[in-house]
Amino acid sequence: MASFLCLMPSIGVGTQSPSRTRLRNFSPTTRFHTGRHFVIRAAETETNDAKTSKAPDAAPAGKGSNINQLLGIKDAARETDKWKIRLQLTKPVTWPPLVWGVVCGAAASGNFHWTIEDVAKSIVCMIMSGPCLTGYTQTLNDWYDREIDAINEPYRPIPSGAISESEVITQIWLLLLGGLGLGGLLDLWAGHTFPTIFYLALGGSLLSYIYSAPPLKLKQNGWIGNFALGASYISLPWWAGQALFGNLTSDIIVLTLLYSIAGLGIAIVNDFKSIEGDRALGLKSLPVAFGIDTAKWICVGAIDVTQLAVAGYLLGADKPYYALALLGLIAPQVIFQFQYFLKDPVKYDVKYQASAQPFLILGLLVTALATSH
Repeated sequence: MASFLCLMPSIGVGTQSPSRTRLRNFSPTTRFHTGRHFVIRAAETETNDAKTSKAPDAAPAGKGSNINQLLGIKDAARETDKWKIRLQLTKPVTWPPLVWGVVCGAAASGNFHWTIEDVAKSIVCMIMSGPCLTGYTQTLNDWYDREIDAINEPYRPIPSGAISESEVITQIWLLLLGGLGLGGLLDLWAGHTFPTIFYLALGGSLLSYIYSAPPLKLKQNGWIGNFALGASYISLPWWAGQALFGNLTSDIIVLTLLYSIAGLGIAIVNDFKSIEGDRALGLKSLPVAFGIDTAKWICVGAIDVTQLAVAGYLLGADKPYYALALLGLIAPQVIFQFQYFLKDPVKYDVKYQASAQPFLILGLLVTALATSH
């Protein structure tokens, strides 16, 4: 996914190319054995026919980027320092949208003030949403996607054997419990009689689990999985930030779920880099199901049409200036879509996201400010 609460993964990888093996979904009780080869033995969790594939050897050392390694994105350098590896598994590059979601929720509440206490509450909520629960989601997703990563990115920590099973499982639990604990603390701090933030954190964590893990593994369905991922990145942190300083209302819930369709489009962007592995393992991502050309238009359509619908909502709510500001932020996104993404979504996925998504998240803040007045 992939999660808040970003939701955006076994086969042997060793010093020699492993023999061909049937790819299955594995349970968290999988055992790693170290030695000349990195071998994984696991209980099968699904009985569907699996496709066979051969994983390549790990990427050559020294070819990747140290910055990419710390951010947790592709083309990362291989690392032996365990703390750097742990950070890589949490994919810090995925934290900012969640942190920004909290900012939008706080702004939409209309009750945030620039006091030391309110700033401190916001920071704790951001830590819960980003490093803790998004870190939990990303580590969990890498664990269940390890057979895909062995095909697409064999140098990642889990398929390369750079981190052990027990270390990964421990990290998953610590991040999950840390995030839930901070959610409960924020409810007490805000004086909630009902632990709204804790239950939002718990719900997001469960969504992250069923997104990545069998038997449901929502990510196997391109539509449901990507919408779940979009909601996790946009709706949940917004709700947490708004609940921290105010009250959630039905119109905000509907509006943010609508915005989550744009999140679905963003999630599709991430699917293009995994086409080979998804196809080999039978995962029905939209680029696999519809082909690259159709999927890229579905992607940009979801992003653009959603924002236009929100601009129309703001115009109908007598917020013309906010609607115009949002339209102004949609224009550069469309330009970058034609400049990069629509030309080659596989080659330019990262460049497109870096160029266009800042305008999308600024649009989120414009919408939040509009709803607060």
